[in-house]
Amino acid sequence: MELNFIQANELTYAEMFIRIGISILIGCVVGVEREYKNRPAGLRTHVLVCLGACMIAVIESLFTLNLDSVGDNVSYNFGRLCAQVISGIGFLGAGTIFTSHKKIAGLTTAASLWNTACLGIATGYGYYWLSLFGCLVVLLVLLLLQKVIRVNTVKRVEIRFIKRTETLPFINDYFEEMGIKVLDMDYHFENVTNLTRGEVNTYTNIYTLHLPRKVSYTEVINHLSSFLNILSVRTTTT
Repeated sequence: MELNFIQANELTYAEMFIRIGISILIGCVVGVEREYKNRPAGLRTHVLVCLGACMIAVIESLFTLNLDSVGDNVSYNFGRLCAQVISGIGFLGAGTIFTSHKKIAGLTTAASLWNTACLGIATGYGYYWLSLFGCLVVLLVLLLLQKVIRVNTVKRVEIRFIKRTETLPFINDYFEEMGIKVLDMDYHFENVTNLTRGEVNTYTNIYTLHLPRKVSYTEVINHLSSFLNILSVRTTTT
């Protein structure tokens, strides 16, 4: 029986980097869509997962084991061994994810751990430049991507106010002036007794908003809260 390692695909480094670049693009497209809808796994998480999967796919496509026995030529792919590492790292990543006040945190850390495992496999196979390039991309994703690509997620803003006839035009005019789109609105009315104002009608509007890139939720809250008839403004997920 004769064992020979043969190269299955002659990939140049340029081809490898092109595949990695396409995987980053795919991760960006999916991640922006998820982050826009305010889902727990957003832009960076999707890019990191897609990048790591691409790294493993590139490595698996490079080498096979050629087994020549009794005139039969059979090829075996050792990429299955790498798959055990990738599935095993999931337990470590899961330990970094936690839920607090209905919010999930730690997904990006879990994805970066998983990517580190992928880069370690690439290094172990001797693809030093490939693993170094992947490491650089991971660092750029973690440090710079969110600053370069800014996504204003869809959030709900709760505004509690009095004197409806005066306040509603103020709110609507501000939204129109800033280019803020109202996707949906819920409202609530109650009659309360105030020590200084006596019985007053209090209104609560919950707006689902889409903000343009130049506007942040902090700016919206600060501006609206400056109006005397508005009692409170806050973002909410419920």
